[in-house]
Amino acid sequence: MDKMKYECICGEILWDGNIPNNIDLHVYTDKEMDKIISMGQIDTLDIPDPEHKIWRCSCCQRIYVFEKNGTKIIQRYKLEYQIKA
Repeated sequence: MDKMKYECICGEILWDGNIPNNIDLHVYTDKEMDKIISMGQIDTLDIPDPEHKIWRCSCCQRIYVFEKNGTKIIQRYKLEYQIKA
């Protein structure tokens, strides 16, 4: 997939061109994970991408969910509070 660039509501520029990066999260549903596990022992390069691309802004911690195999944002979440460790 082509690299994407997006401006967060807070003004931070998010870009997945650097690998590794801190914005691109790999989140699998339980069903997706079961399917991966059922593949048996596989090379890590053969693990399929998650259904949705999910990014987290490194500045404000907002979460962006992009449509399946696309660049359109379908959900956005704002951090309600952060627990200090």
